[in-house]
Amino acid sequence: MCRWHTMDASDAASTSTKTMRLRYEGTCVRCGTAIRQGVRAVYDRAARVVSCLDCPAAPARAAGELPLADGVSLSDPEIPTAAADTDHVETGAAGASAKREYERRRTAREERIRTMHPRLGGLMLAVSEEPQSTRAWAVGAAGEEALGRRLNELDGVRALHDRRIPRTKANIDHIVVSAAGVHVIDAKKYKGRPELRVEGGILRPRKESLVVAGRDQTKLLIGVHKQTALVRTALASAGFDDIPVVGALCFVAADWPLIGGAFWIDKVLVAWPKKVADYVTADGDIPPERVAAVHRALAVAFPVA
Repeated sequence: MCRWHTMDASDAASTSTKTMRLRYEGTCVRCGTAIRQGVRAVYDRAARVVSCLDCPAAPARAAGELPLADGVSLSDPEIPTAAADTDHVETGAAGASAKREYERRRTAREERIRTMHPRLGGLMLAVSEEPQSTRAWAVGAAGEEALGRRLNELDGVRALHDRRIPRTKANIDHIVVSAAGVHVIDAKKYKGRPELRVEGGILRPRKESLVVAGRDQTKLLIGVHKQTALVRTALASAGFDDIPVVGALCFVAADWPLIGGAFWIDKVLVAWPKKVADYVTADGDIPPERVAAVHRALAVAFPVA
């Protein structure tokens, strides 16, 4: 018999949660209160969420039950049907999984160097830079955080951040539900100017390319299309197949021109944070109660990463 079948609820709870000082700012999954960096909080390793040490909004739950979306627990035989009530939807923290990956890589590098060079490890770490492959995770997390803050400030929209794609290690940066539909947003913190490059059109087939800082980055569209397809499938299974879904690439630190700059390529919007915000808040005919129901359905389909 597998060992976890013999553990009681209290054992499972004790191995899942840990009281620690946060290395990064977080948000309590129960009451929504911001928890500052360095403050002691409860970290649930299984659900990858944090909560206040003495949370006033902690609901009464059976021991070991994880704080997932309202009405959902790991002991449930199946996910419940989406409902319109969104009071307890876990919206997620933008950039959280990228931060964790950066911290994992940074810690692994530090341990490796200190193990190989017990006496000089500290000096080597002090005078050497982190590999670009490690820094990229921190840069990406910062870009997702910046966009997440802007999206959270918008009126009339409901956002989900850092959502896990089931049965994969991949995630979706941001999903925004508004009166105009569902917007799947991939945040990028690339430098340089994004441009639409068009070749051919008269004597030969027209070809559009996404170029950033002079380099062809058309491959970024593939990821957006995959994410929007998954979101459409999830909506259809929840009875919302009539809701439009649009993908967007948001370059948060790019060299955008003073006039114009945003463009569409292969049905994907390429723009900066303010332009993306303007688009998701555009007028639409989806009523607020349906926006809430769609938001909840997507929160269940794509849990926090």
